[in-house]
Amino acid sequence: MKFLHTADLHIGKVINDVSMLEDQRHMLRQILETACDRKADALILAGDIYDRAIPPAEAVVMLGDFLQDAVDAGIQVLIISGNHDSPERIGFAGGILEKQGVSIAGAYQGELKQVRLKDEYGEVTFILMPFVKPAQVGAKTSSEAVAKMLEPLRNGKADTKNQRNVLITHYFVTNQGQEPELSDGETTIHVGGLDNVEVSLLEGFDYVALGHIHKPQQIGDRPVYYAGASLGYSFSEAGQTKYVNLVELGEKGQVSVEKIPLAPLHELRKVRGKIAELMKPEIVAAADCMDYIQAELTDEEELIDPIGTLRTVYPNIMQIILAKNEKKAGGEYAVRLEERKKSIPELFHGFYTMIRGEEPDERRMALIEEVAKEAEEKG
Repeated sequence: MKFLHTADLHIGKVINDVSMLEDQRHMLRQILETACDRKADALILAGDIYDRAIPPAEAVVMLGDFLQDAVDAGIQVLIISGNHDSPERIGFAGGILEKQGVSIAGAYQGELKQVRLKDEYGEVTFILMPFVKPAQVGAKTSSEAVAKMLEPLRNGKADTKNQRNVLITHYFVTNQGQEPELSDGETTIHVGGLDNVEVSLLEGFDYVALGHIHKPQQIGDRPVYYAGASLGYSFSEAGQTKYVNLVELGEKGQVSVEKIPLAPLHELRKVRGKIAELMKPEIVAAADCMDYIQAELTDEEELIDPIGTLRTVYPNIMQIILAKNEKKAGGEYAVRLEERKKSIPELFHGFYTMIRGEEPDERRMALIEEVAKEAEEKG
């Protein structure tokens, strides 16, 4: 049994006022071509299909075209909703699409959807666990929520000892408290362990297909993988290669994972120097001038419309940084930068501790985290 695992498509994403739709169309085409070339039986989309709960119309059309192409190619598609998605919108017409080979777990309905596919070794059961807020299942933390949703499977609804099972889910998974590597392109909220799901809770599956974290990585030494986002969505990801995971299941206990690199339509790239140097023909020609550029300018004198000037040779420039401003700000700038990286619950925790002289209790932190999540999803 072969299947491709990807996640965090964020269709409809806008970076620095630039729509990424064409870049995403290019990437979706590449993913489907890879599935066809490698004769994959299934394609897993592990959450955050859209970038917003209410996606733009163009994003919905793009996903529809992609799913149609996958169905026409005879590839089973397995989709779950992530924290950026509206579960009800993702699950719309799920019953109809199921008959066409597209299985969707949008809103959690009290039990996990299971999809069974066959190969020469028998059945493989794919278990679809969408992102669910703890309160929706009467839990206080994400770990409790995951344990509750998996409990029926542990009690006999899935034979994880003898049969092959694949779990698809979208959570912040840690290994003995060690967090996965993050990038600036994601706004994960995880304070006080409320959002963390320990990887040991996912034991017993032949492969766990994760979404939520944008950097591809394995969690611990178990077959638990974040495939990562298929595109870079912040300049902290400049130079990173993105992948899809090609997973092959043999007999029970036999699993291989191959990371297949993806080539973006435009790279994210950082450049640094004086504006006159960056505009020299030999410098411009040294790489693709159509890349998405972040330019750090080292000029000391005042510049008039530097981004407009650079755009004459780098049409897709997204951002400029004036090195002299950072230098003047010194430590104060560094402090502000660190504060910007903190989540809303982290900022609340620091403010509460400073004002009250004591740390906020678990109930307050849970409430703040819930409000912050709702604000993030609406934004």
